[in-house]
Amino acid sequence: MLVYPSAIDLSSSALRFLSRHLAERRRAIGCRWRRLSSNRQALLVLAHLRCGDTYSRLAAAFRIGVATVHRYIWEAIELLAALAPDLADAVRTASVKAYLILDGTLLPIDRIAADRPYYSGKHKRHGMNIQVLADPAGKLLWASPALPGAVHDLRAARTHGVIDALTETGAACWADKAYRGAGPAVRVPYWGRWEKLSAGQQAHNRSHARIRALGEQAVAALKSWRLLRKLRCSTTRITGLVKAVLTLHLATSA
Repeated sequence: MLVYPSAIDLSSSALRFLSRHLAERRRAIGCRWRRLSSNRQALLVLAHLRCGDTYSRLAAAFRIGVATVHRYIWEAIELLAALAPDLADAVRTASVKAYLILDGTLLPIDRIAADRPYYSGKHKRHGMNIQVLADPAGKLLWASPALPGAVHDLRAARTHGVIDALTETGAACWADKAYRGAGPAVRVPYWGRWEKLSAGQQAHNRSHARIRALGEQAVAALKSWRLLRKLRCSTTRITGLVKAVLTLHLATSA
């Protein structure tokens, strides 16, 4: 077997954050000895989430069994997911912001044509629908639980209670045309062919698009974790993965 050195494009603060929480968990459950220290376990988890390294590659790199890799990774993911902010936390944080940006994205998954609930007609591929809230600077604030890719963005936002939360707090929110009908809490562009819109409506849509473009930075930040670019795990575990990534992102970008 050939071995070569590699790197993870994360700051050391991510490693320290995860290592500290893993060490606290080990003390809480009275764990005395493991094959890897909490620091090495954190490094293994970050390599999986950030680089998408497989269990077999990680097992060879860290000289442990594949089953141990699986156990270490999902122990950390469950720990991180429990620390992720919920929608109420995100809206509370957003209350001091001028406005929010709401967007939806599709996380590709490994499914066959027969799995229709996971097929997105918009993206022409199988995946899971994730709703994202960002601040005016494009910083990721919250990511929703995963729903099948066939679910429309507006329906997903309503299912997660995003529309109701925004309405209750009175927070201004910008979103694309997929959220038409969400109510006054969500501001969308004017609908219609460009040439049929008035000059004022065209200017409004251009300004609207510039604001929403910053929301794409939040989606890009989420997908910079390469594991989320092509998920091959059970769909029931994707929500935990997204929450774990959200926790790490917020912890290292504060």
